[in-house]
Amino acid sequence: MKLNYYAETDSLYIDLSEKPSTESREISVGVVLDYDAKGNLVGIDIDNASKKVQLNKLILNKLPGKVQTIPA
Repeated sequence: MKLNYYAETDSLYIDLSEKPSTESREISVGVVLDYDAKGNLVGIDIDNASKKVQLNKLILNKLPGKVQTIPA
C-alpha cells in the first residue's frame, strides 16, 4: 500500500494494490474509488485532500509489513 500526496493539486492517492484500475466510481464529491477488472478495490483518490483528511499526522498500528518513508 502506498500513500501519495500531490501538493500541486492537493490530492491524495492511496494505492491499495499494484493491479491496474479498470473502473472508477465517485462515491462523494472529490472521492473516487478505483477497481480492477475483477471488481476489487485497488485505489482511492481524494481531491482537496487537505480539507478532507488530516494530512499532518499518520499513525500506523501493528502493521505486519515493513514501513518505508520517503521524505517530501
